[in-house]
Amino acid sequence: MNYQNALSEDLKLRRQRLQKEMAAMNIEACILTTAVNVFYMTGKVYNGYYYLPAEGDPVHFVKRPEGIAFDNTIYIRKPEQIAEELQSRGIALPKTVLLETDVMSYTECSRLMSTFGISNAANASVLLRRIRSVKSSFEIEQVRICARRHEAVYKLIPDIYKPGMTDIELQIEIEKLMRQHGSMGIFRSYGENMDIYMGSLLVGENAEAPSPFDFALGGAGATPTLPIGASGEKIKSGQTIMVDMAGNYTPWMTDMTRVFSAGRTLDIAYRAHQVSIDIHNRVMDMTKPGTGCADVYNVAMEMVKQNNLEPYFMGTRQQAKFVGHGVGLEINEPPVMTPRSREVFEPNVIFALEPKFVIPEVGAVGIENTYLVTEDGIEKLTVLDEGIIEL
Repeated sequence: MNYQNALSEDLKLRRQRLQKEMAAMNIEACILTTAVNVFYMTGKVYNGYYYLPAEGDPVHFVKRPEGIAFDNTIYIRKPEQIAEELQSRGIALPKTVLLETDVMSYTECSRLMSTFGISNAANASVLLRRIRSVKSSFEIEQVRICARRHEAVYKLIPDIYKPGMTDIELQIEIEKLMRQHGSMGIFRSYGENMDIYMGSLLVGENAEAPSPFDFALGGAGATPTLPIGASGEKIKSGQTIMVDMAGNYTPWMTDMTRVFSAGRTLDIAYRAHQVSIDIHNRVMDMTKPGTGCADVYNVAMEMVKQNNLEPYFMGTRQQAKFVGHGVGLEINEPPVMTPRSREVFEPNVIFALEPKFVIPEVGAVGIENTYLVTEDGIEKLTVLDEGIIEL
């Protein structure tokens, strides 16, 4: 089956899953407008509103672009026309509605609720993220394709490194490789203050710099307007180079981190890096459907403490309180591996595990891999040399 046919079948399954959830919630209609959810439900991105009743076919209320050829496509200029168009077709207006209240502006939510004469709306953002967290066979295959390209780019990094480079110069060369291998050039993330380049590259002391952005590690960045990642410093002998660049080669992403070093680095860096690998191996042995996400975090922290590495775990001056997260159309999907998480793993969930350490003056170490939860365990999707690679 070719991509378009496989996608068409998958879109039917997604609509059925969403409508089943809506029926269970006694919701009459769902309206989606963000690019990620419109794409998930249609396979395209348009500016407008995807309207799905609890029963029946969707209606596409499109502002832009011209030429959308879906069945039931209606061109509009403003959201108030949605109600007018439905009523002109003899369709009763819903009294209970799902809206993306976590990410839609207050003004747009208010206009849509006023349009339908309702005073509140249920949260489509949380529901869609939960639905999207469990992948179909089609989506899993897209992640596998992405993983192969992700690996291919990382394998070429030793060939583009030159002594005397700055961290930004190296990152630019990696970004060029990424685009040549099909990278889309951006990746989607969920939430505010999640701006970043095509990924993160951290070298030496910069790995200790805290950032306001909600990623595992920080970095000062090259400009006050984007205080994250590479800072423009020259790569010095003995420093580590942590590469955490986006796996955005298909809409369904992978997340992978590998560590390089400018010559040999300190013994503590190798020791901490091995503990990260050991955590991954332990998690692979213990995780299956029903395993708690908090259990993964707690096992990782237990191993960190046993090795007296707690001051370096997930940062020094600012330490992240998670070790992993779901991956899909957005880089940061549910579930999240935190000490207080109540989530458990389900079959066909895809997640990234990233236990990392920051060694003062040396840099960041530790690996990140993307995994698929199977019926009886987990499968590593990103397969590449996991040791520190000396350049």
